[in-house]
Order: sequence, then structure tokens, then C-alpha cells
Amino acid sequence: MTKIEKDDEATARIEAALYSSGRPLKIEELIKASGTESRTKTFELLNDIMKKTKSVFKAIEVITLPDSSYVFQLKPEYSSTIKRYASKPILPNATLKTLSYIAYMQPISSKQLVETRGSGVYEHLKELRQLDFITHQNVGRLKIFNTTEKFQKYFGIQGDVENLKQRLFSKVRKTAKMSESNYTSQIVTKLN
Repeated sequence: MTKIEKDDEATARIEAALYSSGRPLKIEELIKASGTESRTKTFELLNDIMKKTKSVFKAIEVITLPDSSYVFQLKPEYSSTIKRYASKPILPNATLKTLSYIAYMQPISSKQLVETRGSGVYEHLKELRQLDFITHQNVGRLKIFNTTEKFQKYFGIQGDVENLKQRLFSKVRKTAKMSESNYTSQIVTKLN
């Protein structure tokens, strides 16, 4: 096999790993995937992939995250555009609501979650722990839940928990204002 063929094969393996993983990959994982066993060569191939992706695709990118992992993803500005075309979401809506509640209220006890979300929350917690989106600590008989680093990476959240809470709060306020204006326009329409 020639050098060019070897590089093409290693590049294809890196692309396949990034595409199929559905999560950020560390350089060590990409070195294994490439089969080169060379950090320098893998970085070189990754840089080529990133340049090609930028020049060829408009909505897809390969980026380096703050923790130095790499991810093949849809650019954030296109996520709302493709929602209706996306395949079945990884989480059902009820579980996603529980996760967002944990993210906003963390640290939060299982008792508080059950009081707010109902007894179905136990199934949600099981699923979220299996996905490694949440973690817990035992404090007496209570479990106290927090989101994980994997949760932040998967949802493209950068920064600390307070930054996350601010972003969630602003989205909730924005949605509430939109609902309020909708409600007001419906009332005005009915009065006329």
C-alpha cells in the first residue's frame, strides 16, 4: 500500500469514527481508529478533515471542544431548521423534561423530583443514568442528582452550571412571553 493509500484509509477511519460515535472523541480514540499509532499523523489528518469539512459543507462541522476532544456535528444555527427531519430523539419528551429540570435545579434530591415530576421520574432517572447524563450522591436516604460532563458535551453546553441555568431561564422566559402574547392576541380576537 502506498503512502497516499495509507493516508486515505486512515482518514476514512477517522471520518467513520467521528460520524458514527455520536459523541466527542478524544485524540487517543482517534489514534486507535485511524490505525496510524501516531499522534502527529492523526493530528495532521484531523486538520485536513476539518479544512475539507469547512470548504465542502455549509451546515456540518468538525470542531475541537474546550476539553480537546473532537466532534462531527451539525452547526448550532441549523438545529432548529432540521428538527422535523431528525430521526427519533434519544429521549422521550417526559424524560427530556426531567433532565432539563435536573439541569436547572441541580443539585436536586430524588424527593424533590418525585414531588415535581411524579412517580414516573424513577424510570426517567434510570434511563438518564444509563446514558450517563446524570450522576448522583447518596446523602442519607436521599439521592442528590447533578448533570455530567457527558450531558454538557452531548448538548453542546460550554461553561459552568450557573451559565447553563441562565441560558435555560432565558429560554423559559422567552417561551412564556411568546405564549403570553399568543394568549393576549387570542383574547383580543375573541373580543372583536
